[in-house]
Amino acid sequence: MARNSPPEARAHITLDDLLRLDHRAKGFSFLPKQPVHSLLAGRHASRLRGRGLEFEELRHYYEGDDVRAIDWRATARLGETQLRVYGEERDRPVLLLVDQRLGMFFGSRHAMKSVIAAEAAALAAWRVVSLGDRVGGIVFSENGMDEIRPRARRAAIGPLFEAIVRHNRALRADDPRPCDPGLLNAALAKVPQLLRHDGLLTLITDAAGADAETVRLVTQMMAHNDVLMIFVSDPLEASLPDIGRTVLAEGLRQIEIDSSARGLRGDFAATFAERRNAIDGFSKRRAIPVLPLTTGRDTADQLRELLGRRLTRSVSADHRARAG
Repeated sequence: MARNSPPEARAHITLDDLLRLDHRAKGFSFLPKQPVHSLLAGRHASRLRGRGLEFEELRHYYEGDDVRAIDWRATARLGETQLRVYGEERDRPVLLLVDQRLGMFFGSRHAMKSVIAAEAAALAAWRVVSLGDRVGGIVFSENGMDEIRPRARRAAIGPLFEAIVRHNRALRADDPRPCDPGLLNAALAKVPQLLRHDGLLTLITDAAGADAETVRLVTQMMAHNDVLMIFVSDPLEASLPDIGRTVLAEGLRQIEIDSSARGLRGDFAATFAERRNAIDGFSKRRAIPVLPLTTGRDTADQLRELLGRRLTRSVSADHRARAG
């Protein structure tokens, strides 16, 4: 994919841009109580478990208590039936995997994919901390990898946003290096060190370079955590327009193509469809919500439509069920 774009597409973000998104991180949640439906997965329902439970105390068993909560070892030790009592965790760790690779430096409409990914990460971070949960991240690109351990409230916002901006501002169209598809798996391999259990891993990427190892790493994380994917794409990736002969550039390498050739446009669309179908299939098999974001529209508006509307619908259904 060429790393170029029309002048109107936003190429970079600033720290102020991400800080200002605090006021727009409303009307959606990454931890709904009801299923989140992935548009990529059609009507297939995926569920995020929400906050986990942590052990609080042992107490005497009373008639009517859930027998599944009986602590049999404590019962044998103390000579009377003991129940394990759990309470909802006060906070939940959320780890954002933010893709800022050279391949993300592409956009034909509103903004580059790298900008959409950065804004999505900021909106998620602001929303998470507003609910009292911990947030951290792994920001990766050909310029390195930053790891920010999940922290409470706003302690992680500064380091996370600074890392995103640093990687984002380093992107440029004349970078001579090729895109590195292996960085996605390298970043995923770091996740277990920062997110052990009962957390939410949110991948914000175009999924370039995803392979069998990606599936293995994500599946491994799902054993003790939830996973949500935000899939970032550009309209040109799905359908190359007929604009005649044009030059595509990647760093110092350039190639002239004839975009009016039907076969070329078909191959171009097929490559993107294959990647999207792979994500669709994995989402269905593993019940992972996938939220598609496009470079053609405002990031906050898209998230509210994808998550907020579903939350409203779920709450209304819940109210009707109780009323019935």
